[in-house]
Amino acid sequence: MKGVIFDLDGVLVDSMPMHYEAWKIAFSEVANIKVDERTIYLLEGMRGIELVRNLFELKRIGPFDESILTQITKRKDEYFRKIFSFKPFEGAKELVTNLRCRKAVVSGSAKKDVERILSQALGFGKEQFDVVITADEVTKGKPDPSSLFSAVEKLQLNTTEALVVENAPLGVEAANRAGIPCIVVLNNTPLNTTDFKSLIPEERILKRTESAFNFLQKWSTE
Repeated sequence: MKGVIFDLDGVLVDSMPMHYEAWKIAFSEVANIKVDERTIYLLEGMRGIELVRNLFELKRIGPFDESILTQITKRKDEYFRKIFSFKPFEGAKELVTNLRCRKAVVSGSAKKDVERILSQALGFGKEQFDVVITADEVTKGKPDPSSLFSAVEKLQLNTTEALVVENAPLGVEAANRAGIPCIVVLNNTPLNTTDFKSLIPEERILKRTESAFNFLQKWSTE
């Protein structure tokens, strides 16, 4: 392994509870729809507008004016940026700074939010990463593998030389479709190992980001 591709929210930074709170408020205010935490976590990794569309399909809501997708996404972003306050997971800073290999972040969040999270929560900017890919730079979010292919290409690696660190089923599915090995860190997600059952071996599902350090250190190279 010569490179590690990190998801950001829920992997390096404890920001998913705030994402959920923002989505809950946006769906309620704009469309009078109740959303539960588990559903949002299962859809994590999608670009915002794709998440809204998929949730409408799950709830069998329709027909609807396409503009409502944009309205909900915009309200979510507005609220999320107001409550912008979170911490890195235990060991996340050390993991990023001490790994001696190429590193990338691939996130379904907007570039503006990703850069701010990296700076405020982790205490360093994107300079710690060789590549940063955000929702603004892709036309399809996870589980589409295009963002991971782009990361591998920019890292100048083959898919077999990289490893993805994820916390969401859609991210694991994207890694599988890209042919890139993957591990999962659960941290404080409401999901559990059964939600990843058909996607990844259980021994590659770790409880915390901190637990990933020894695994990644063992397999990384200069």
